[in-house]
Amino acid sequence: MKNLIEVKNIKKNYGKKAAVKGISFNVQEDEILGLLGPNGSGKTTTIGMLLGLLKPTSGQIFINNLKLEDNRIKILEMINFISPYIELPKKLTVKQNLYVYSRLYKVRNIKERIEYLSEKLRIGELLENITGELSSGQKNRVSLAKALINEPKVLLLDEPTASLDPEIGDFVRTFLEEYKKENKISILLASHNMNEVTRLCKSVLMMKNGEIVDKGKPEDLITKHGRNNLEEVFLKLSRSKNELN
Repeated sequence: MKNLIEVKNIKKNYGKKAAVKGISFNVQEDEILGLLGPNGSGKTTTIGMLLGLLKPTSGQIFINNLKLEDNRIKILEMINFISPYIELPKKLTVKQNLYVYSRLYKVRNIKERIEYLSEKLRIGELLENITGELSSGQKNRVSLAKALINEPKVLLLDEPTASLDPEIGDFVRTFLEEYKKENKISILLASHNMNEVTRLCKSVLMMKNGEIVDKGKPEDLITKHGRNNLEEVFLKLSRSKNELN
């Protein structure tokens, strides 16, 4: 299986503080990889480096066999992301936002793409609404439409269902499962929802203090650490002083 994301020993320092301490991992085509860790573990910094928003202090990142440092523009056209902490322009309508991002990503079939995502994500009736006036669940679905507008090969998800009610959260997870079946896409999912990670992810990386302290299939990690579920594994690794128990 082809690796669409290859991360090779990347580090990120802020002065004397190391936020990410030389991590390496791959995400295969048609795979959802979970990126787990407590606040301050380096997850968001890692995603920032994959998006080209942060430059690694050292190490290399390859997207679809292209080195990110040398091919930023070409790579950014084939990736996208969603984060509840980054909002779309509030004064534009939903349709205007999707058109703006379609232009930015050089989407050719803009009308058809918006129609397709509007139907799949149930946002057709929201297209003329002002984005800033939407509920959190509606904003989430619109942001997901924006994240898929360019048919990305690589999708980076930072807490995609944070603060959503159970029904909308389940809708988003089901949508992601179905979308991945229909499209060969690599997804890196950073989440604190362990049930979500167990459901969606083929394998997971556990981060702590800027390092990967364990990795594997959710069920294998649960067995390895003698716990009942992934949340208990997460708590054990987060609290452990000897990180690689």
